[in-house]
Amino acid sequence: MAFSFFGGIHPKENKFYAEEQPVQLFPEPDTLVIPMVQHIGAPCKPLVTRGEYVTMGQKIGDHEGLCVPVHASVSGTVKAVEMRPHASGTTVMSVVIESDHQDTLCPEIQPRTQEEVDALSTEQLMEVIREAGIAGMGGAAFPTHVKLASGIGKVDTIIINLSECEPYITSDDRLAREFAPEILSGIGILMRILGLKEAHIGMEDNKPAAAEILRRHITPESGIKLDILPCKYPQGAEKQLIQAITGRQVPSGGLPAAVGCAVFNGATCKAVHDAVYNGMPLIRRIVTVSGDIVMEPKNLMVPIGTSFQSLLEACGFREHPYKVLCGGPMMGLAQYDLAVSVIKGCNAMTVLGRRNRFALEHTHCIRCGKCMDACPMHLMPLMMYRAERSGNVEDMKRENVMDCIECGCCAYSCPAGIALVQSFRTAKQRIRNAQSPVRTAQKPAGETK
Repeated sequence: MAFSFFGGIHPKENKFYAEEQPVQLFPEPDTLVIPMVQHIGAPCKPLVTRGEYVTMGQKIGDHEGLCVPVHASVSGTVKAVEMRPHASGTTVMSVVIESDHQDTLCPEIQPRTQEEVDALSTEQLMEVIREAGIAGMGGAAFPTHVKLASGIGKVDTIIINLSECEPYITSDDRLAREFAPEILSGIGILMRILGLKEAHIGMEDNKPAAAEILRRHITPESGIKLDILPCKYPQGAEKQLIQAITGRQVPSGGLPAAVGCAVFNGATCKAVHDAVYNGMPLIRRIVTVSGDIVMEPKNLMVPIGTSFQSLLEACGFREHPYKVLCGGPMMGLAQYDLAVSVIKGCNAMTVLGRRNRFALEHTHCIRCGKCMDACPMHLMPLMMYRAERSGNVEDMKRENVMDCIECGCCAYSCPAGIALVQSFRTAKQRIRNAQSPVRTAQKPAGETK
């Protein structure tokens, strides 16, 4: 590693639970709930109605603008198109499919030969990626074709994120061990679209088996380099990964393209390969089911739309869960309803027992500065918290709350047990509300000011 990012922490990794568990194909449940919101941007509009028969891989939702379509992950009958709980904590429009367990493939899905792939133009490749419904699979869920289109001519460095710095999660580790050729093929397609001859894979040094497999498959002519990085959370945050590999620092409020970089998750690269070569849209993803009370931690290839309840039942648990997270313990979202579905950006379900309950009572900030030392974004969490508590939006802006990546390093380090990340999420929403246009009621006809 040439560089290191500021701050960061070293939480207990706890990857031993599932890191040696090979990826298993999860048997599709009888009923799947596929949300129309699985990406940043405009929600999809359902393209199917109740009672309609759908095939596996068929497009069932789409919209214009910043949007990617969603597809049926099984074949079967649409039982409902209605609002259902979502992993974000809200309810969203969803398509409920009753599987026929036949996996009848959509006739539009056709594999391509190498010659056919070579003949595709840059625009056609991006259209294939868009129609496959690919969004960032590391959690951000930004539409991949939009990131590629905005990076052409601006990006000189492409970085593949396989660092997987969150505790418990091993889905990317197993992905690299078992699907290295597909990942590298997808990287090659991304390099071709962006017109680049070199790419970097960022991986932490706690995955030696995955690193060795990647080295065996990387050829000198591919232009792909494997960068092994010392473990430090949040190495997987794209701004920190960019700094660790290139030494460049993304400016406040800026995007990676501002420093000539584009970052893609390893699972996204595999999805690109599957779409371009196999014609297969994004309908399955690897999910790590782990935690201190899980009886059989696993890495599962799960159909999109599978409920968390189904995953929990398949792996078992020793005691009633204290907390179930979509994601890892640092940035994952606690779930209030296990009927929520696995979505494109869900790489793990972490199940924790009561011994993980934070027993320290919330006390007052003592201005010790530990949160500032840990913050990888050079922010001042104690001042951000103070601004949020005051309710003054201008103070929140002045403290650069919008630059917070919500990694949780500050809360992890806080001896007072203050829920800092939740406070900053609230502050961000207050800023967004203040920036949104004010809606005024329509005046009755003839009324004057």
